[in-house]
Amino acid sequence: MRVPKSWIHFISAKILDDLEKHGLIKTNVPREELFKETEQVILHEMMAEDRLNDEVREILRSYEGEIEKKRLDYKSLFDMTKSKLVRERNIVI
Repeated sequence: MRVPKSWIHFISAKILDDLEKHGLIKTNVPREELFKETEQVILHEMMAEDRLNDEVREILRSYEGEIEKKRLDYKSLFDMTKSKLVRERNIVI
């Protein structure tokens, strides 16, 4: 995740404040409940790249012997594998 988790609270508050200020949303639930849900959604989305990186590492781990044997560049393989998964899954990171 590129943004520190400690910022999620402030990002969520800013988004909700701006949406309400401009009349773009009307809430039917308590603000605190909406705020907590907004934080969870943002955190989940921001962690998408972390989950993808973990998956790429796991894929490459299964080819570890071949990578070492052929002296392949791990970083290049990581980037190529990640790019391929992003394209295949239409992931926005």
